[in-house]
Amino acid sequence: MKNGKAVVLIVEDSTIIRMGAIDLALSAGYEALEACNADEAIRILESRGDVDLVFTDVQMPGTMDGIKLSHYIRDRWPPVKLIVASGAAILEESSLPVGSQFFSKPYDDDSITDAMARLLSGDPQTANAG
Repeated sequence: MKNGKAVVLIVEDSTIIRMGAIDLALSAGYEALEACNADEAIRILESRGDVDLVFTDVQMPGTMDGIKLSHYIRDRWPPVKLIVASGAAILEESSLPVGSQFFSKPYDDDSITDAMARLLSGDPQTANAG
């Protein structure tokens, strides 16, 4: 957390969707960072030690998709909370790291902000709400 605000990193290759997700995080009272692919997200995570939650799309250009990114983050930065969303892929929760949440696009903004709040509060109830 930075200045008492949780820091959320939005990883999304679509500019319009990324901007919407950033607005969503900001309106929920979080600091929002942005990355357009997994490589950029990893550079941000390596340079900042204050990222609390990563909200990533599944399908993105670059060296890894959102599923691989979520596993990489879980292995390298275990405390970081994870929310994964996709408009195309229907995922099994078992393909995601433990404690992650998956949402289908289009997602309900309230469901995302509720999941962010629940994950950031440390609430173990992380059942898929999407």
